[in-house]
Amino acid sequence: MIALALKLLRDELSDYIVQNKRSGDTITNDRIVLGNIASIDNDDTGIFHDKVILSLVNTEEESTLKNGKHSIKSGAGLKYMEPAVHLNLYILISSIPKDKPLSDNYQFALHRLSLVLQFFQAKKNFTVQNSPHSKISADQPGIQDDWITNELRDELKLNVELYTLTFEQINHLWGSLGGKQLPFAMYKVRLVKIQEISPYEAPIIEEIKNTAVVTNADCDE
Repeated sequence: MIALALKLLRDELSDYIVQNKRSGDTITNDRIVLGNIASIDNDDTGIFHDKVILSLVNTEEESTLKNGKHSIKSGAGLKYMEPAVHLNLYILISSIPKDKPLSDNYQFALHRLSLVLQFFQAKKNFTVQNSPHSKISADQPGIQDDWITNELRDELKLNVELYTLTFEQINHLWGSLGGKQLPFAMYKVRLVKIQEISPYEAPIIEEIKNTAVVTNADCDE
């Protein structure tokens, strides 16, 4: 479900950036990708250059939704399962210049970052139904993955908000990623539902038997 959520956001963001890119910018849809930004430190071939990278840097359980139901009704009785886990995802979106940061390519990277901010400022709520450019849409047969069911699509309801870091947090973040700071924005994506669908089914109770033993002492009382 995490991959599904990020794929939806990537598809929508990719279309927006390509449609609104600055004159002279050669970025294409396949250069706006999901990836581990920490790998850029060992990028000797330059495969990360001239891209916009979406990286998952943290997950957090939504505490307000922890106490859910432990059972659901079924035709044969009740199904017992642990409540679903609702996650907030922290997404780092980095805009990487093609070559040296001091070249004109750095300006393209900054403009792409501006487009990221514009996109999520204008659209904060995402579902499959309101995301026509997503490749996970049921309206685009033949290109979506087999594991993406209609149930998963219907449950995908995301709210995206800009998450501002302090200078100290920025220093720790990029230090833990092992690389130098790049043009970036952090977003908090709520809520991604995680549910194991292997419930234990209990049959309907049709008869109650009382097996209590009545003694003479009980009768005397």
